[in-house]
Amino acid sequence: MAQNGPEFYDNDVVFVTYMARREKRDDSPNDVLEKPILDDLIGDLTDLRILDLGCGNAQFGSEALQQGCRSYVGIDGSRNMIALAQAMLAGTSGAVERATIEAWNYPTHQFDLVISRLALHYVEDIKPVFANVFQALVDKGRFIFSVEHPVITSCDRAWQTDGPRQHWIVDDYFEIGTRKTHWMGGDVIKYHRTVEDYFMALRQAGFEVDEVRESKPRPALFTNEATYARRKRIPLMLFFSAYRPAVS
Repeated sequence: MAQNGPEFYDNDVVFVTYMARREKRDDSPNDVLEKPILDDLIGDLTDLRILDLGCGNAQFGSEALQQGCRSYVGIDGSRNMIALAQAMLAGTSGAVERATIEAWNYPTHQFDLVISRLALHYVEDIKPVFANVFQALVDKGRFIFSVEHPVITSCDRAWQTDGPRQHWIVDDYFEIGTRKTHWMGGDVIKYHRTVEDYFMALRQAGFEVDEVRESKPRPALFTNEATYARRKRIPLMLFFSAYRPAVS
């Protein structure tokens, strides 16, 4: 049976596979595609109060605290991820809470930056989440997130389990909703939406959108030329940077 995001990462078979991929994979997309773009979008973290939605192992929180952020709170619905996050933040002022992105009790005007890395495509309805994030930010506070690119989430009929995917099919792009994918030894539920859907949900929540980025690879970051060539074929990730306008 397919599982939602937190349940999926609490599947022991999946979690073992996930850890092995993160620890041993050369030219990991998280490292060579996602992190450089997020670093560009986020910039200086000094004195920022940060909320991390779907924090995973809280590596971002550890790095943010080292870079001088004022506070860090990570939210994740997976007990396995929370255990990793607690270990990662041991001895720091960072905090993590086990809760889903949808159900967490968002405070009012408490954060300068809300970030979410590759988590929101596990959320069925992003509109109330975006409204909650808007509420939690101070004026001019920023919301920066990455998701699997809609050309990836639209269709998985070209998915391969016995090696790197060689072709991608983009189909049913405007059929918004549930997608079930076999990945890392388990079946996971993701939610497909278009680029326009993300943009309009941000605008409807009150945000101004200042940047939209895709995971264009940078050759200097890759150790394997073949991997770099594959990453030029299709965008794996989509990024938004938005902010809460100041009240005039």
